[in-house]
Amino acid sequence: MFKATAGLNVFNRSAASDAPVNLFGYKWDVNAVYFPGKHSFIFVSNFDYLRINENDFLNFGLIHGRVVFNREKITNIETFAQYSFDNFRGLEPRWVMGGTLRYQAVKSDRMTLILGMGAIYEHETWIHPFTEEDVQIDFFKSSNYVSLRMTISPNVDINTVTYYQVGYDQGIEAFRNRINSTINLNTKITDRFSFNNTFEFAYEDRPIVPITPFIFAFRMGISLDF
Repeated sequence: MFKATAGLNVFNRSAASDAPVNLFGYKWDVNAVYFPGKHSFIFVSNFDYLRINENDFLNFGLIHGRVVFNREKITNIETFAQYSFDNFRGLEPRWVMGGTLRYQAVKSDRMTLILGMGAIYEHETWIHPFTEEDVQIDFFKSSNYVSLRMTISPNVDINTVTYYQVGYDQGIEAFRNRINSTINLNTKITDRFSFNNTFEFAYEDRPIVPITPFIFAFRMGISLDF
C-alpha cells in the first residue's frame, strides 16, 4: 500500500507597491506499508517548508521506518528508527531508535485499538535561540502510545495515535515529559482520491532550549492512493 499527499502555496500580496510580500511553501507526505508475510514494513515521511520574502519561517522534516513482527498476533513486537529536523525551532536534528511491545485491545472490520509500551534512545542537537550555541543531549525514555483506527462510514475513516514519552535527565535532575498526537480524518472522493484533514500537536514540559512548549498544526489536502 502506498499513499502520497502534496500541497503548494505561492502568492505575492502587498498593500504597497514598494513592499511586496512573497510567500512560497510546500508540504508533502509519502507513506508506504509492505506485507510480505507475517511481518509488516512501514515507511513514513513528512516535509514542510515555508518562506516569506527571503526569510525561512518553517523547515521541518521527518523520516520514519518501522518493522512490526507477527502483526496478526494479539501481542507482538515492533522496532523503529527515526530522523527529524525542525530548523525554525532549532532542532538540528533528532535521532530516535527503539522498540515497543504492542497489544491489540480491539480488532474488528470497523475498528482497531492498539496499546504500545516500549523504550527509546534519543539523541538531539539544538541551537539555543539566544546564544546560538549547540546543545546536545542523549538519554533513554519510556515511550508509550494509543493507536485508534475506525471506519465511520464507507467513505469516512479516522485514525489517531497519541504518544507519551518520559525520561530522566541527569543534567537537570528531573524528568522530561513529552506528549504528541496526530488525528487524521479521511473522506473518500473516488477510488483513487480522498480529502484529508490532519490535526497535530506536541507538548514538552521542559524543552531542551527556551522555545514554545506547545505547538500544533491543522492541514487539509488531497490524497492519491495506489
